[in-house]
Amino acid sequence: MKLPSLPATCRPLLLAVALAGSVSVLSGCGEAGASADKPDAAAVIAIPVEVAPLNHGSISIDYHSTATLEAKEEAFVVARASGIIQHIFVEEGDYVEKGQPLAQLEPERYELALQKARADLSGIKQELDKIDKVYHKKLVSDDTFDKLKAQYEAAKANLALAELDLKETTIIAPISGFIAERNAKVGNLTESFQRERMFHIVDQKQLLGVVYLPEKELANISKQQQALLSIASMPGAKVNAWVERISPVVDANTGTFKVTLSVPNQDNVLKSGMFAQVFIQYGAHDDAVLLPQRAMLSVDNQNTVFVVDDKGVANKVPVTIGYQSNGQVEILSGLKGDEKVVITGHQNLKDQSPVQVVNG
Repeated sequence: MKLPSLPATCRPLLLAVALAGSVSVLSGCGEAGASADKPDAAAVIAIPVEVAPLNHGSISIDYHSTATLEAKEEAFVVARASGIIQHIFVEEGDYVEKGQPLAQLEPERYELALQKARADLSGIKQELDKIDKVYHKKLVSDDTFDKLKAQYEAAKANLALAELDLKETTIIAPISGFIAERNAKVGNLTESFQRERMFHIVDQKQLLGVVYLPEKELANISKQQQALLSIASMPGAKVNAWVERISPVVDANTGTFKVTLSVPNQDNVLKSGMFAQVFIQYGAHDDAVLLPQRAMLSVDNQNTVFVVDDKGVANKVPVTIGYQSNGQVEILSGLKGDEKVVITGHQNLKDQSPVQVVNG
């Protein structure tokens, strides 16, 4: 085709346009060749994971708390009589039996009071005996006889009080146990029923541990239920305990209820005041299917795991769980027990994802 004639000034521009078009055509052909060399589909990439088999065994569930051990029986001994402390018979750490003397107050004043009470009673009794002989002969009025008889009864009571006061100058142990504290000192003045205690006695053959559990655990606790104590000052030692009392009320301020544990201590190895970790066992299942807890995924209250089949594919399986303890989860349904579950790398998986097991 014959091109129309153009002015000489337009011919260079037309030539440039033609060359540019040729270059575009060639470039398009080059890209078409390059596209023909690419694969039709992307290569399948297997995700590296670690797997673990399921186990069969026992699993239990317990509640963890803390408690300070205290003596089941203890007594704070105070003086019932007033006086100067004359003797002290025991020291801290000594074991005493119930009724054993602990200290002695100066008894002289109380001995004199007892002698006076005896003399008063004797004099009134002699006079009453004389009056009684003539009273039956109606030689003495009823009023005189009744007054003298009342004086006699009062004198008997005064004698009994004087004997009791003298007896109470000896401070005795109200219970059997160890002397935990001695505040009495020879020469000190003690007042009757003063607030400052002379001795503190504890019986440590039976200790108590008090724990406060959340309200939701009330249905899981019963009397004689077993608990396990771990004592801070006795590394590795485990001590058995039992639920002795359960408070029938819940503290509205804290939402907890009080549980008292009984801790046998016949050998006196444990001491009152020791700090203990408490594990109260709610229940146990034997021959349970156990899954490593880290293998489980929980989304929207649904628990799932990934199970790797023989073709190297991870399948997402929903499961129902039971007890959880020490990194293990009880599987109630969803798995047979012979599967291999993904324990590492499952956060990036989707159902039926190809995987590569890297731990054999």
